[in-house]
Amino acid sequence: MLKGHGDDICDYSGVRLNFSSNISWQADASPLLDYLKGRMETLRSYPEPDAGSLERAWAESLGLPEGSVCATSGATQAIYLIAQAFEGRRSTILSPTFSEYGDACRMFRHDVGLAWSVDGLEVSGGGLCWICNPNNPTGLVWNVDAVEELVDSNPGCIFVIDHSYAPYTDRRLMTAAEACSRPNVLMLHSMTKRYGVPGLRLGGITGRPALVSEIRRFMFPWSVNALAIEAGKFLISHGNLFGMDVQSILAERQRVSESLSAVGGMELWPSDTNMLLACLRNGKSAALKDFLVRRHGILIRDASNFEGLDDRFFRIAVQRPEEDDLLVEAIREWIYNC
Repeated sequence: MLKGHGDDICDYSGVRLNFSSNISWQADASPLLDYLKGRMETLRSYPEPDAGSLERAWAESLGLPEGSVCATSGATQAIYLIAQAFEGRRSTILSPTFSEYGDACRMFRHDVGLAWSVDGLEVSGGGLCWICNPNNPTGLVWNVDAVEELVDSNPGCIFVIDHSYAPYTDRRLMTAAEACSRPNVLMLHSMTKRYGVPGLRLGGITGRPALVSEIRRFMFPWSVNALAIEAGKFLISHGNLFGMDVQSILAERQRVSESLSAVGGMELWPSDTNMLLACLRNGKSAALKDFLVRRHGILIRDASNFEGLDDRFFRIAVQRPEEDDLLVEAIREWIYNC
């Protein structure tokens, strides 16, 4: 899907406040940007064909054996690589969720089925199961004990667990080491979401080396550019420079949820992260999005293209309290005057 993602700010002019991206405003990338200014000379040479130095450093930082990490150009490339590596399989996707799982699976002729909960979920032996945890767009975290039980009781199924939004929750999740200890788990990671640099496109896959090697067969040479490799190694070795107060983020998300509930005219889904999914009782999310951009310079995510959702759904990621208050009042204006 080339269009229809969040953070489509490139399609609009005059946006002052961007709630459409799930990246937290607390993700301060300035230490990385300062470092990369001195690494521009790397652009004059080809990068490593396989980003090997980054993968080794990443594996070491996670306590994983060599070969357990495959660096990719963002988590989205990882999704398509996995779908390609297991072309033609049966894929069960826990929904509503990120549309790229379904798009990638259909591109590579998977038989796609949707499920709505890990409880009682039946998966196909020899197939795949895709779980976004924490989930996008709901912000929900699936119980880790239920996920582990599902994985361990279905050894013939490969579980793709997307942890891109793991930095934005305090709920316990399966770790990369726990995933790597299992022969049937591939875990997706996003450095760009954790550190606030989505334009860099830097993600990765972790899992047992034998399973990860199945994915590597489909990697293009130089998939990860030289600056991204440099950035990744810097982020791994200087993680202490990128603090994030998750508790304050979650507290603000709860405050915004209560404020929007008080406005009325919508249903708010429960969330364990910085994002909120809402369903309008009347009207369409596209109309609300258009009003907010035109009248207030505020951008939200029209969530109608997530499988399982319709044209009443929109998603936001909380920002600074003063910015969130402006959003709430602008939505109130639309609901009561449009």
